[in-house]
Amino acid sequence: MSFGFIAFHYPAPQHLDEFVAGCNKVADAARRQSGFESVGVWVTTDGGAVVTTGAFESEEAFQAAAALAGEMDAAPDGISDLEVKPREVHLVRSP
Repeated sequence: MSFGFIAFHYPAPQHLDEFVAGCNKVADAARRQSGFESVGVWVTTDGGAVVTTGAFESEEAFQAAAALAGEMDAAPDGISDLEVKPREVHLVRSP
């Protein structure tokens, strides 16, 4: 069973490129973590949201990757200085 997340982020338009670059740095770090399966960084066609996704072999592997993201100042909850409203994070499991 895989464990993962889908997150919707709402960066200010003037910070979109900077926000996406930060997401890609975190994604690159996640790819090197034990238990990694997949990660994605997407931008909606209107540029209004950034959608990040990730899948790991277990919840423990996900938690380890989330801790690393926290060390990189990628707050898992709440809002960063680049966002105009709080992100929406959904944790998911494969059946």
